[in-house]
Amino acid sequence: MSPHWLWWIAAAILIGAELVSGTFYLLVVGLAVACGGVAAWLGADIPIQWLTAGILGVAGTFLLQRWKQMHGGPVPPQQSLDIGQAVQVQHWKPDGTARVSYRGSTWDAELAAPATAHASTMYIIAMRASTLILSDRRP
Repeated sequence: MSPHWLWWIAAAILIGAELVSGTFYLLVVGLAVACGGVAAWLGADIPIQWLTAGILGVAGTFLLQRWKQMHGGPVPPQQSLDIGQAVQVQHWKPDGTARVSYRGSTWDAELAAPATAHASTMYIIAMRASTLILSDRRP
C-alpha cells in the first residue's frame, strides 16, 4: 500500500474520532495528517512527510486554541443541585450559625441575612466552601 494512503486512512480515523469528541482538535490534527499524505503523494521523503504533518498539527492546534480564547465567551457558572433543598436544623449556636442535617450528614450553616428568623426547616440558597448559606424561604 502506498504511503500516502496510510496517511489518508489515519487522517480519516482522526476526523471520524472528532465527530465523537466535538472539540475540533482532532479535526486539526486529522487535517495535518492529511497534508502529510499530500506530501507523500507528491513524492516527499518520509522525514519531510512527518515534518509537514507535525508542523501543521502544532501550528493548527495553537491557532485553534487562540481562536477559542478570543471567541469563546465566559463559561456560565453551573448552579449547584443543592440550591433550594430543605435542611433540618439540629441546633442554633449563639453566634447565629447552625448545625444542620442534610444528605445524611451534619453541616455547618450560616444565615444569608442576620435578620432571618430561626426555624427548624431552612432552605439552601448558596454554598461557601463546605458551609451552607440558609434562608427561611425557598429560592
